[in-house]
Amino acid sequence: MAAVTAVEPLEPQRKPVAVIGAGLDLGQGRRGVDMGPSAIRYAELNAHLRELGLEVDDWGDVGSPVPETTEEGAADARYLAPILRVCEQIATKVADAADRGHIPLVLGGDHSIAIGTLGGMAQARGAGATLWIDAHGDLNRPATSPSGNVHGMPLAAALGAGGPAFASTAYPVPSVTRAALVGVRSLDQGERDLIRDLDLRVFTMSQIDSLGVERVMREALAYLAGEPFLHVSLDLDAVDPMFAPGVGTPIRGGLSYREAHLALELVSESGLLDSLDVVEVNPILDRENETGKLAVELVASALGARIL
Repeated sequence: MAAVTAVEPLEPQRKPVAVIGAGLDLGQGRRGVDMGPSAIRYAELNAHLRELGLEVDDWGDVGSPVPETTEEGAADARYLAPILRVCEQIATKVADAADRGHIPLVLGGDHSIAIGTLGGMAQARGAGATLWIDAHGDLNRPATSPSGNVHGMPLAAALGAGGPAFASTAYPVPSVTRAALVGVRSLDQGERDLIRDLDLRVFTMSQIDSLGVERVMREALAYLAGEPFLHVSLDLDAVDPMFAPGVGTPIRGGLSYREAHLALELVSESGLLDSLDVVEVNPILDRENETGKLAVELVASALGARIL
């Protein structure tokens, strides 16, 4: 492991926040994440952010079709065409927010929405970097995916490795040229191969156990610094199901409550954050909106919340 290069701490972000709901659930096989934006808002997202002194503008939701009335398409990339249409709408809103000097905050929905978030940032700034906090790599492609679920493909798509089916006239592909994955504990063979091919920076849970969250995050942020934008994509299944039960693909052995907060606090401290999405909150599987509340707390940490 290379020596850690510290990112010089900057003042916490004071830009206004544009909240964009994207309750897309075509990318996975379980229903429920379409209600994720409502669950996060119900946990008083806007009020918590305003308590930090941030200006918050809620831009409403991007419309999304439901599986029961939508053509599934090819089995190796189910619902890809309608997913990309929704992502193009997300990209337009995100690019508009970035152009106005806002921090776009996109509430998922499944992780396929990140294609749109990253596409919008690239439309506004040029291809940038992403910090991918997730139990999974999301680096599958139609040819390698065991399930054909597109929520397992967005990072590969954003890196330009998804193939021509992911191309769009609404935003550039690739939309990111540099990525660091943190909290990974489940990878398919095709994802391992792509990580080697693209020389991506990956910090597994084993490395977090060994090195600690602070060192991992500082190294990841140093690696990502200097790009046209930094987007943080937070999948709540990165957090252990003990603390985030309401996710579609829970896997034991994830980040603890405090590790997750420290990771996002370090994002804020770096001053690098330009956009953020929070995905895979599934109220149907949750306990008293525990995961929705955690999502709000982690967003607040990323945008400057501190104990003192």
